[in-house]
Parts: sequence; C-alpha cells; structure tokens
Amino acid sequence: MKQFYKSKNLLRLSFLAVILFSAASVFNSCKDDDDEDQFQDHLVQFEAKIINGGTAPTPPVSTFKTIITQVGTKQETLYDSPGLVWTSGEFFVNSSQSQLNLAANANLLNADSKLIISIYIDGEVAETDTIQGSGTKEVAVAHSFLEL
Repeated sequence: MKQFYKSKNLLRLSFLAVILFSAASVFNSCKDDDDEDQFQDHLVQFEAKIINGGTAPTPPVSTFKTIITQVGTKQETLYDSPGLVWTSGEFFVNSSQSQLNLAANANLLNADSKLIISIYIDGEVAETDTIQGSGTKEVAVAHSFLEL
C-alpha cells in the first residue's frame, strides 16, 4: 500500500512540474511577440545637386531633366526642376516602408560638371553617389531599412 501511495505522489509531482514548465514556456514565448518596437520613424530628406564646373561664367547652366523619388511603393517623378539644387524637404518615414530610392538625370555642360544625389536619414548622409562628365548623365541610390 505504501508503494502505491508513493507512486501516486510522484505522479502528482511530475504532473505539477509539467504544468509549471508549460506555463513558463507559454509566458516566455508571448513575451517575445512584441512587434511594435521593431519599426521606428526616421527623418528623411532627398537631395540632388549639380556642380557646373568649367571656368567661364556663362549664363547657360546644367539642368535637371528628371528626379525620381520612391518611398516604399510610392513613387514621384519631377520633370525639368529649376536650379542647381533640389531638396525634397524633411519628412518622416517608418522603417516598415523598407526601401528608399532616389534617381536623377541631368544635362551637364562641362566635362568637369558633377551630378550628386544623396539620401539623408536622421540628419546624416545614408547613401550618396556622384557622376561627372558632359551630356545627359544619370545616377541612382537606394537605401533599405531591412537588416539582411
């Protein structure tokens, strides 16, 4: 009879241990499912700049032909933007958008003219690229918030 009594207590203790272990496992797995902290807002700005080059201060200057910006799946295209510097202004982007793209092409007049485009994130240059030469030149950069 004592043998039966001991095995019954052992069975209860084992059952209690399994229940406690299961409850702890469920609690820990639910604790890690907090996806709200995964994405953050970032202050983003696009910039395209032309440096004319050359030595003669003649009125004809290089000009932008097209500037294309894309945040996530939203794309905007600007044609014949005036001036030598174009900026998008600062705006917030959630990192859930994952991808930022900037492309520009311009008609550069001199062999030492440059087209520079940059993506600024939180006030710092995240991506930049430069092309130099005369004629129609194009350049593109992309930034991904996803960590691969």
